[in-house]
Amino acid sequence: MNITSATYIGSKPTHTQCPQDQRPEYAFIGRSNVGKSSLINALTARRNLALTSSTPGKTMCINHFLINNDWYLVDLPGYGYAQRGKKEMEKLKNMISSYVLEREQLTCLFVLIDIRHNPQKVDMAFLHFLGSHEVPFAIVFTKADKLAVSKVKPAAQKYLEALQEEWEELPPHFITSATSKLGREEILSYIENINKNL
Repeated sequence: MNITSATYIGSKPTHTQCPQDQRPEYAFIGRSNVGKSSLINALTARRNLALTSSTPGKTMCINHFLINNDWYLVDLPGYGYAQRGKKEMEKLKNMISSYVLEREQLTCLFVLIDIRHNPQKVDMAFLHFLGSHEVPFAIVFTKADKLAVSKVKPAAQKYLEALQEEWEELPPHFITSATSKLGREEILSYIENINKNL
């Protein structure tokens, strides 16, 4: 897929205030500091479409970007960042779960996981939540460039094996690097194929 246009549409605090047209939405979510903004910028080939930050937990709203006037890329707040107050954490949790469970336009949720770490409790719990509610999702392993090439596939396999303990069928997964653009074409082709079949 060739991305010819990527336009920021707006940031909303609830899914009911998001765009009301019926274009498909592909949302990106992950723990804070997983490299979400960098990946979004790499996918769209726009340097500053999503604002990257060294401060975890910067995204606080549901951010919509219109791609090729055809589909929305949605940047969701990160989960599992404990440096916020309890009230704020609860608010974010509700925002994410209501979008994920109630947003009819959500076509696929891309869950970003830092490939450098062993399976994390917070990620596994979130994936389990999605599976139990039958939310269509794919796993995106990020920061593959930070590992030796020989360690990339075994690191991803660890996560997939942990999931296999509970699941018969594994979701699609992609290994990516925002720096080297690894996985970019695969994710865009995956989106393109879904759009063609809608």
